[in-house]
Amino acid sequence: MAEQVPETISFPAEEEKILQLWKDLDCFQECLKQSKNKPRYTFYDGPPFATGLPHYGHILAGTIKDIVTRFAHQSGFHVERKFGWDCHGLPVEYEIDKTLGIKGPEDVAKMGIAEYNKQCRGIVMRYSQDWEITVTRLGRWIDFKNDYKTLYPWFMESVWWVFKQLYDKGLVYRGVKVMPYSTACNTPLSNFESNQNYKDVQDPSVIVTFPLVEDPSVSLVAWTTTPWTLPSNMALCVNPELTYVQLKDKSNGNVYILMEARLSSLYKTDAQYTILDRFPGITLKGKRYQPLFDYFAKAAERGAFTVVCDNYVKSDDGTGVVHQAPYFGADDYRVCMNFGIIQKDSVPVCPVNASGCFSEEVTDFAGQYVKDADKDIIKMLKERSRLVHSSTYTHSYPFCWRSETPLIYKAVPSWFVRVEHMVDKLLQNNSQCYWVPEFVREKRFGNWLKEARDWAISRNRYWGTPIPLWVSEDFEEVVCVGSVAELEELTSCKITDLHRESVDHLTIPSRCGKGVLRRVTEVFDCWFESGSMPYAQVHYPFQNRREFEDAFPADFIAEGIDQTRGWFYTLLVLSTALFGQPPFKNVIVNGLVLASDGQKMSKSKKNYPDPMHVVNSYGADALRLYLINSPVVRAENLRFKEEGVRDILKDVFLPWYNAFRFLMQNIYRLHKEEGIQFLYNESLAKPSSNIMDNWILSFTQSLIHFFKEEMTAYRLYTVVPRLVRFVDILTNWYVRMNRRRLKGEGGTDDCLMALETLFSVLFSMCRLMAPFTPFITEMMFQRLKLLLDPTSVQEKDSQSIHYLMLPPVRENLINQKIENAVSRMQSVIELGRVIRDRKTLPIKYPLKEVVVIHQEAESLADIKSLEKYILEELNVRKVTVSTDKNKYGIRLRAEPDHMVLGKRLKGAFKSVMAAIKELKSEQLEEFQKMGSITVEGHELHEEDVRLLYTFDQSADGNSTQFETHSDAQVLVLLDVTPDQAMLDEGVAREVINRIQKLRKKGNLVPTDEITVHYQVEPQEGYLYSVIQGHTDFILATVKSPLVPHAAPPSSNVIIKEKTQLKGSDLEITLVRGSSPAMDGPSCAYVKLHIAANGTEQSGFLLLENPKGAAISSLSELKAAVSSIFQLKIPRLSVYDDKKELHSDADLLSLNGKLLHVTSEAVPVVPSNGGQLDCQYVNLRLLSTEAQGTLLLQNPVGQNALSSQGLYHEVARVFGLRSRRFRLYLDAAMSGEVTCGAALPDLHTKTLYVHVLPTTAEC
Repeated sequence: MAEQVPETISFPAEEEKILQLWKDLDCFQECLKQSKNKPRYTFYDGPPFATGLPHYGHILAGTIKDIVTRFAHQSGFHVERKFGWDCHGLPVEYEIDKTLGIKGPEDVAKMGIAEYNKQCRGIVMRYSQDWEITVTRLGRWIDFKNDYKTLYPWFMESVWWVFKQLYDKGLVYRGVKVMPYSTACNTPLSNFESNQNYKDVQDPSVIVTFPLVEDPSVSLVAWTTTPWTLPSNMALCVNPELTYVQLKDKSNGNVYILMEARLSSLYKTDAQYTILDRFPGITLKGKRYQPLFDYFAKAAERGAFTVVCDNYVKSDDGTGVVHQAPYFGADDYRVCMNFGIIQKDSVPVCPVNASGCFSEEVTDFAGQYVKDADKDIIKMLKERSRLVHSSTYTHSYPFCWRSETPLIYKAVPSWFVRVEHMVDKLLQNNSQCYWVPEFVREKRFGNWLKEARDWAISRNRYWGTPIPLWVSEDFEEVVCVGSVAELEELTSCKITDLHRESVDHLTIPSRCGKGVLRRVTEVFDCWFESGSMPYAQVHYPFQNRREFEDAFPADFIAEGIDQTRGWFYTLLVLSTALFGQPPFKNVIVNGLVLASDGQKMSKSKKNYPDPMHVVNSYGADALRLYLINSPVVRAENLRFKEEGVRDILKDVFLPWYNAFRFLMQNIYRLHKEEGIQFLYNESLAKPSSNIMDNWILSFTQSLIHFFKEEMTAYRLYTVVPRLVRFVDILTNWYVRMNRRRLKGEGGTDDCLMALETLFSVLFSMCRLMAPFTPFITEMMFQRLKLLLDPTSVQEKDSQSIHYLMLPPVRENLINQKIENAVSRMQSVIELGRVIRDRKTLPIKYPLKEVVVIHQEAESLADIKSLEKYILEELNVRKVTVSTDKNKYGIRLRAEPDHMVLGKRLKGAFKSVMAAIKELKSEQLEEFQKMGSITVEGHELHEEDVRLLYTFDQSADGNSTQFETHSDAQVLVLLDVTPDQAMLDEGVAREVINRIQKLRKKGNLVPTDEITVHYQVEPQEGYLYSVIQGHTDFILATVKSPLVPHAAPPSSNVIIKEKTQLKGSDLEITLVRGSSPAMDGPSCAYVKLHIAANGTEQSGFLLLENPKGAAISSLSELKAAVSSIFQLKIPRLSVYDDKKELHSDADLLSLNGKLLHVTSEAVPVVPSNGGQLDCQYVNLRLLSTEAQGTLLLQNPVGQNALSSQGLYHEVARVFGLRSRRFRLYLDAAMSGEVTCGAALPDLHTKTLYVHVLPTTAEC
């Protein structure tokens, strides 16, 4: 049986109940058990760091992953979902360094690597419990128990195996390279790490002089924004092909050399200098200059402090003379290497330590942090007269993604993986991957791959997977270890852990007589570990070899767009190097979630709401749907707004829930009122003859087809908007337009058909939405499944909706013609609503006519076939369709698209625009048909011109009759002429609206029996007359008795409200119970005991009928008694108890009393003690206040009223002998009393009399 569904709902509270249900049923594991023997679908989950709490970026990516893997399960696959943790690297070490105040390698050496790593291990899973709680609360199903952590020895062993494969293929080498370097974390970063965090900064900008040795009066001038690199200057570089000038500065007489195109860097006008000579840059090659500092003066012996040439010098900034510090710039290093100023084996000129401070070699600034030393260096240059100009320069500069400190570029010895040689293979493998959105593959990721550089995989750190290279002191002998077993064999030691404290002390005997080999000190970049996760998460190749190889590459991965230079890249590089193939088949790339102001979300700025606050306020489903129904699923950025999540509740979940609740209410009503047990079986459901049923069923099946097609293509950005729109289609169109059918007003069979249709659609919808909103769909399913015929469910276990497979597409239900017809009808209704809104005409107020104009007769036929819905939805009396625009004065005009045509036509745009506006309606109609038109020699198409309808109001001589609105296909004219009868009906609808809103406030459901009492002040006013004249109309909607007076004090009042309407006070009271409480007949009556002629009789006499038409005298009463009881006695006496009544008696005051009628001098005591049961029915004439009463037998046991006599007597009471009428059991006229009714069953009931209108009244 259907459960009652509450009117209000707390989605977060319902979600908590569902979480408990899933826990009790162990739903996720049960899903995996059920799908165990199905085809495998492989999914890789990129490992997050557990050193911080999950943010919206994690939630978004996790939601996408959850949706796709749930869909894969629904589609018949076995989907293992294993959570992973990134446990090594800078995020952990940086936290420890901050906590323990560690400044550099010396501090770590003091405490020891074992203790340092112990501290790291202690915090690495600090937030793991919070992660599990948050991820679970968000409805994501993923295995935390069988997770992988990059610190597990078995994971690290697989990373070693990966590295050894690369080493054995000759892809690993050691070199010195200028790399982005984090001074805060004492380690180099890879290029893709340094690209993650650029910020706009102000740096010092200086131009300094370099006097020529051959003529110190002439100086080259160079520009730099890194003064701290000047102590390490080794050369100056110019462009050999561009023009340079030698000039004299008029302000100080100095002679400078710089690029002619860059004179503006030093001078504002030509008048400030005199050009002495012009020459190409190549002329300067080899010229020697005086160094700024003498810290490395000996380098002059190796060719330092000379001018070199290279085309990387450009003319867009600086002076065209670039200072070269080869160990602090990649181009500097390359150029100086090419000119022999430095060699691979030369001692680096790199006087900066791991913490970014000057070494003792730079005596003037030793110990200073390089960025802090800038100001002192500038000061010294000024004192030495080498500073020409000093200012600040704003530019975008890389920051460490972990410490948020500026990076420097610094030459460090590193271990590299060769990547540059396999760029073509990377691009080829990338082309085999399916990217969503597609542009990321070719643009962002493809462009990055084209410029791929060798990958620096080593880090001079401690907490990470050690690089498994054991080397001799001269690095000539190298042993690469690829497994624990191999290391145990080579060292003869038992290995239980692979971290530095466990392996650094192990040595391997040299095979070349070089003593012992020791492990290099570096650890792997943590990106190398995450790039190895496909293999390491299953301990490949040491375990699960076949399982991995059968399931590689992965079917699906997903992460943010920032991972194009991170995880996506490392996965592809390693899989290409190892296996020559891509690591994944399909990938969804999401954009970034920003704060509402467009800034990066920041804890310190507190510019975003806490995710758990949002979940606890609105529910996880609302947050999930908000995120995935946004630009982020197209790899664009989203500005997160909490009100957007709230709107999902208001615009999607509440209408959806109300449709579900409406279904359950009416199934419950059907059972309660008609004893019908609803049970849904898809295979037994009868085809519906109702066009709206067929439309929504067809629309649903079309959606299922679209859903499967697009989800298979991973296009969530097309699926989610369609699902959200479907909620609107279902609630605001199907349910709204079929409310009466669903409530049973069209009969039981029609009601069942509508309920089956709505059940089918909601059940299908729940299955489609289950991956996206797992909670609300589960909540609905737990109630819907009670109404499912168990034989119709294919799945053996249907305890959760997430056990069910996707519904198949029922092609036989798809009817595109009906879908098109309803779509056209919707267009007409929506256009009509716009007109009503524009004219401020509420839908409650009926209008005379809507005219629909369309070029195609077939479209008009579709619209006409759905006329009744247009009549109802637009509240109009008549629908007219026509293809004749001229009849209504409708003309076409054109507006050019300024942006499109302006760009294309340029100078000709003005004349073409004027000509477009002059085009005649006939020309534009031809343009509509053909799709193109030539104007002023230019061919225009649909996208160039916007067609609009204009309305000539004087065409039909009735200038104020119609208001118009149109879209590209259809034109709607709405007759807005005022009409008093229609205005009155509108007011009646307002009354209905107030009553219905009050029902809602009182938390009532349709099956609750109530009576509506109302009072209007003033009674003689307009509002009172409207209600009186529209009582039947109001009753037909509210379906509860309508009583035009205040509720009796004894009533069970549910809710009461007083409002203003049309200048009157309207008080509405809702009372529990289907009709006002009545103690006996509506009309005044007396019980009678007759003692005459030696016999006794009992019966009744109505003192008035209808109410208000009372017996006027005692003699009239005696005559009525004689007639009813057939007494032929000349003199009768009537007693109230022992008091005889006389002619002045107030008869109505005797209501309900027992009167004794006798021919004797004294009253006779009745033998039955006066206990009489009056058999009666009360009467109420609808549309008026008239009431009456009929006695079903009188005297007692005699003259029983027949069903035929019932109608005769009703007509007599209300004077309806010439009128047709019907009798109903309630004011809503839902149960008719027919001629064959058993009258004794009607005892004490109220019958409602509905007088049918005559022909003249229609």
